Amino acid sequence: MSERITIIDFVERYTRQFSEHVFLREKVNGVWENTTFEQTREQAHQIGAGLMSLGLRKGDKVALISEGRNLWVTGELGILYAGAVNVPLSIKLEESNDLLFRLNHSDARFVLTSAQQLPKIRKITDSLPNVEKIIVFDDIDDLQEKEILMSSVIAAGVQFLQTHAAEFEARYRSVGPDDYANISYTSGTTADPKGILLTHRNYTANVEQAHSVIGIDVDDVMLIILPLDHCFAHVAGFYTMMSYGGSIATVPTGKTALATLRNIPIAIKELRPHVMLSVPALARNFKNNIENGVKKKGKVVEALYNFALNLSIGYYKEYWNAGGPSQAWKKPLINLFDRLIFRSVREGLGGRMKFFVGGGALLDIQMQRYYNAIGIPMFQGYGLSEATPIICSNAPGHAIFGSSGRIVKPLDCKICDSDGQEVPYGTKGEIVIRGENVMAGYWKNPKATADTIVDGWLHTGDMGYITAEHPDFLYVTGRFKSLLIASDGEKYSPEGFEDSLTDGSKYIDQVILHNNQDPYTILLVVPNMDNLREYATRKGVDPKTQQGQELMLRKLQAEVDEYRKGGKHEGMFPERWLPTALAVLGEHFTEQNHLVNSTMKIVRGKVEEYFSDNIEYAYTDEGRQLLNPRNMEAMKS
Repeated sequence: MSERITIIDFVERYTRQFSEHVFLREKVNGVWENTTFEQTREQAHQIGAGLMSLGLRKGDKVALISEGRNLWVTGELGILYAGAVNVPLSIKLEESNDLLFRLNHSDARFVLTSAQQLPKIRKITDSLPNVEKIIVFDDIDDLQEKEILMSSVIAAGVQFLQTHAAEFEARYRSVGPDDYANISYTSGTTADPKGILLTHRNYTANVEQAHSVIGIDVDDVMLIILPLDHCFAHVAGFYTMMSYGGSIATVPTGKTALATLRNIPIAIKELRPHVMLSVPALARNFKNNIENGVKKKGKVVEALYNFALNLSIGYYKEYWNAGGPSQAWKKPLINLFDRLIFRSVREGLGGRMKFFVGGGALLDIQMQRYYNAIGIPMFQGYGLSEATPIICSNAPGHAIFGSSGRIVKPLDCKICDSDGQEVPYGTKGEIVIRGENVMAGYWKNPKATADTIVDGWLHTGDMGYITAEHPDFLYVTGRFKSLLIASDGEKYSPEGFEDSLTDGSKYIDQVILHNNQDPYTILLVVPNMDNLREYATRKGVDPKTQQGQELMLRKLQAEVDEYRKGGKHEGMFPERWLPTALAVLGEHFTEQNHLVNSTMKIVRGKVEEYFSDNIEYAYTDEGRQLLNPRNMEAMKS
């Protein structure tokens, strides 16, 4: 067994090993500033000592809510050095319910927050009896009761270290591997989210496991687009990069969420990262931007691009089976097109990108083929917070597109049926794991803990399989909890079809397949109206007319029918589960309407509740027809 070190041991080791290398990169007043490993440790010490000077005790809970920035990282490290537990919170939480619940449920004594998030805390301060200090990252002039500036905490920490250095060292050395590091709350798809207890050893073990599947070069730059409150950003982001001597950067925060999104391509251009943490939704956006840029260069360039793309996809296939004697003739052409076309495409993503790491379990294979073809493979991984989170990942030199990647080592992984019995290779069932990365349990919820961890085995609730041909690779196919149930009781997991349809069609942005013991399956569809209107115009039809609306609806149906007999995707999914009716929606699933969670995943139950009237209508004789009045109306949006 590996040495059971704490996060503090880990940080002390690697910040000294790579002391003069850059670890943190942050844009301040329009300029990217660098913080070395040594400076990172020093600031973590100062914050930790400052928190102790304020009376923070070992084991106390400290909530942290802020946009991604250097102080997020050093703030968390300071909490851990003080022997306390960080409760990382999403900036997308609303103060009236989600945020209030987590702060009270976690027993947080202190809150660390940015000035941008401070108003949320102020609105509910009177409902937070346990909170004694609110520490504001930014220097503001209108401090209220209980509030203190982080700059003051750091100054107090510097003083504390001069007079109580031995006390500070004794505190952080008293932290053990089984002490809690985080209470990481689930995404909030239920009224009472669960607080996942992650220990110091959970984190350090998962970093060691991650080393078994993926590597980073010293001084590589990672741009983290994902929220830092999720443990995926912790392990795959700053702890793994720290262990390899790489650096991390966060996207500059805008005044609004949209402004922050607009900063992403700017940050990519300026930083020229070697690797990024992304999710399928962002990967789709990048792909759309690339293709729109190509289209603007004219039909000749677009035709050449598409030819080169299809040639490259055909050569590289599913990565592990690339090339071969029959494909050898393509390689010189691919090299030529790479110099003429794909190199400039990659420049749009900084020009140094080696690969993406995708956090979603169901990144469509077509998306993987696309990015590999242009020379920036997007490697799918899989995990969940209860596993701290990495369970498997594809990586350079070791990838099978369509799989979720090689299972990390050491980790026990098996596939079980509904009775908990292990099933043979190739059989789908629940993914069940055992290892040092498995959470300690759920905070204040022993029943949920006992239901999820049985005899040391974590029951993930996810469905997958392992093949005899590739026993190191895990294939994730969906959630048990999101199974469709037909009227005859047969069950089916819908995610594979949903992801394939949205990734494969430029006319469809979002979908949910629905069947809850109903006579047939329906599909809730959010169309891409810009591309549909362009399609209608290209066909010589005004999209604003009834004829245009009908043409666009038939195009949506044609995209779905590609999965039926005679279509190019025939046989990918069981025919009986393909939708009989389409319910076309005039509103996207967003964080604003609470239909997408903080990790940009669609919350199925909330979508079904929100559009319950559309679902009910789709099961009527009129609603079953493609050209029904509601679908026609949606084409006007």
